[in-house]
Amino acid sequence: MNTAVQDQSATRKSLVVTLDATEVAAEHSATVAEFSRQARIPGFRPGKAPLSVIAKRFEKDIADEFKQKVVSSAYRVGLEKTKLDVINLVNAVPGTIENGKPAEITFSIDVRPDFPLPDYSSLSTEIGATDVTEAEIATVIEQMRAERADFKVAERAAQKGDYVKLSYEGKLGDKAILELVPDKLIYGKVPQTWEEVEGTQEGLIPGLGLQLSGLKAGDKKEVTILFPAEFAGAPPLAGQTAVYSVEVQEVRERVFPAMDAEFFKAHQADSLEQLTGNVRNNLKLQKEYQNKSAQRRQVIDALVSKTDFEVPSSLVEMETQNVLRQFIEENMRRGVPQEQFEKDKKELYENAKKSAVARVKSQMILGRVAEKEGLRVSENDINAFIIRESSRTGTPADKLVKQLSKDRNQLRSVQQSIIFDKSVEFLVSKATFTTKA
Repeated sequence: MNTAVQDQSATRKSLVVTLDATEVAAEHSATVAEFSRQARIPGFRPGKAPLSVIAKRFEKDIADEFKQKVVSSAYRVGLEKTKLDVINLVNAVPGTIENGKPAEITFSIDVRPDFPLPDYSSLSTEIGATDVTEAEIATVIEQMRAERADFKVAERAAQKGDYVKLSYEGKLGDKAILELVPDKLIYGKVPQTWEEVEGTQEGLIPGLGLQLSGLKAGDKKEVTILFPAEFAGAPPLAGQTAVYSVEVQEVRERVFPAMDAEFFKAHQADSLEQLTGNVRNNLKLQKEYQNKSAQRRQVIDALVSKTDFEVPSSLVEMETQNVLRQFIEENMRRGVPQEQFEKDKKELYENAKKSAVARVKSQMILGRVAEKEGLRVSENDINAFIIRESSRTGTPADKLVKQLSKDRNQLRSVQQSIIFDKSVEFLVSKATFTTKA
């Protein structure tokens, strides 16, 4: 076999493998012989039927298998001779493959790019202070009390933090919103719902809670709502100004629980001092975790910004589809309609591709770091992954082991993920850091 490599780009190559007539004939003979050993033909013992009978009886099957063998053999020998570091086989063009005639197969393949690694021995990172203030502790304890608060009817006007039971009906000009979005009743007309007055979390109708202060049971009011320019909940309302007729049915005030033994026990503490200590420790752990996450992002960003190379387009396309699928699944769970994705298809694809390029580039850099530092996946690493995944998904550990044993692609993906994680941890361990004021 003869091989030739042609560059399509820095990462895509054409591998052309040529077989002479003798090599092609040998593959055909081997294919027929294999069929002869396995075929069961009446009147002949297994493996004893004449090859001419076998060739005629299984003509189509032999032809398909023969062509597949020629292509597979050409690819295997071509890689052995050229020593290309292949990431993906993109395409194979077999041309004409006939018994006793020369054949030429062209493979389009993406190869691993060769690029120099920048110095990563002491990448600079910035972290936040892990000291916990009394104000932060007080805020958390207040949130704990809010979670266990009771709501009692208030015979007064609504104040910030109260919850108001109300009905509303919206219009755009003279047209009822219910007619514009008949499948989204919550934005058109609701006979009864609850809204927090001036709450930190915005309700379904943006800005409605900000206009309820001062109203009491039985009060009616028209409120003006400006929907955001991008409003996924009901796209026809995006950027529109609507008027809602609101009627208050009831006002309830939030009554916080006392800071007593029952409250402390509910939060695994015996006293205010112990509760304060627990909150302080938890906040400190949260800040340390946030710092570690920030450092992980920063070392990756630093290496990506210092390294310039072309990434294999087949990997980018696969990762683009992964990003798109995740984005669409998440937004469909939030109620975004399918037609919205079709409308924004081009923009979504371009954004997903940008993200995919960054991901693929960072993964290739982390892979090179792992090779240079001799980082490996151990049995303990796989076991730790299985335990974490079992705990996260509720899947029995032995079932996960069986899945990985059967699916080599899934196992390879897990191993790759572990290697990337080890590379990032290694980079963070070598990084320098400064603390933000």
